[in-house]
Amino acid sequence: MAAASGRPRGRSVDWSRSAGAGPAGTRDAPMSEPPADTATVPLRFPAVLAEAAASLDVISGGRVDLGLGAGGSWDAIAAVGGPRRSPREAVAALAEAVEVVRASWSGERGVRAGGATYALSGVSTGPVPGRRIEIWLGALGPRMLDLTGWSADGWLPSSAYVPPADLAGRNARIDAAAVAAGRDPADVRRLYDVSGSITDGASSGFLHGPADQWVEELTDLVLTEGVDTFVPWARGDVDRQLHRWAEEVVPAVRQEVARTRRPG
Repeated sequence: MAAASGRPRGRSVDWSRSAGAGPAGTRDAPMSEPPADTATVPLRFPAVLAEAAASLDVISGGRVDLGLGAGGSWDAIAAVGGPRRSPREAVAALAEAVEVVRASWSGERGVRAGGATYALSGVSTGPVPGRRIEIWLGALGPRMLDLTGWSADGWLPSSAYVPPADLAGRNARIDAAAVAAGRDPADVRRLYDVSGSITDGASSGFLHGPADQWVEELTDLVLTEGVDTFVPWARGDVDRQLHRWAEEVVPAVRQEVARTRRPG
């Protein structure tokens, strides 16, 4: 069972299904993935990011998926030499980045892809990943949600920014965008970056309470919102929290989901 460590300070590049952790979540047995977050595209060349992801996927035996974000903390991005972009420019650049990343994994020669901000102009691509790497977007606003429905393999919001009550509306927007693009909305995975603490006392809010509360709340998100993967960010004693997550929460949620979905 793999689980995430506490959220580090500052920026970091985290890889889901990374080389040191085994896969855990599936649509049929949803629970968690290893550490996952979104790479801020304005701080990285998409083609180089694609090469790194493909290389790690090959090294790890097919255990990498890639989260991408358009950026948002523009003062911090500019402070390290990155560009400032308007919301519209940021989404357009991310759309090009997704195209460039996927084209970079083709292994073909003379590849052209992208647009005005990010592009491949007749390059030989590679390395080729060991399997199809999924691209997940950390989307919040309407344009980003539309882009997720049009072109992404998954949506990875955080409970800190998108509380459970807001999931349904954003999921509906993604579904509509997918249909408009001729896609099946079910092809867009719904992941959820969840932060909280497992305690032995009374509940003090969403995912702040005993393991039974976590089981109930996460099971409800699977059954009502279609979340198929949870990415845990522990608070407090990280090691203790993650042991409790793996031992008390994960098996119980899987069992409860399976019981509820069982015919008859």
